[in-house]
Amino acid sequence: MQGTISCARNYNMTTTVGESLRPLSLKTQGNGERVRMVVEENAVIVIGRRGCCMCHVVRRLLLGLGVNPAVLEIDEEREDEVLSELENIGVQGGGGTVKLPAVYVGGRLFGGLDRVMATHISGELVPILKEVGALWL
Repeated sequence: MQGTISCARNYNMTTTVGESLRPLSLKTQGNGERVRMVVEENAVIVIGRRGCCMCHVVRRLLLGLGVNPAVLEIDEEREDEVLSELENIGVQGGGGTVKLPAVYVGGRLFGGLDRVMATHISGELVPILKEVGALWL
């Protein structure tokens, strides 16, 4: 039985947030290559459990800064498989253990809500986002 992972992308800057969401359903396979592809294709991606409030907070913070992150929501039955693949991506990118919500910036594991908030408060987040092309300011 294959599960699905949904991904909401916000690329249309001229519409309101609710109108710009376009869900994308991905069929996960045993090797997790589609998860890797989604992480590598997006400058910023927020990955969390379906309906996670912390995922929503990270997304809203990034939207407030002018970044349109892709949001990957994981179903419970595929969580272990996806986390395993995310850890493999994180190890190659210099990251470590993945906890949800996970934020990938430039294809590398950036961290969770705590790291995003800490770098935002210290003023380091915007330069990092500019460096990977998520902000054009």
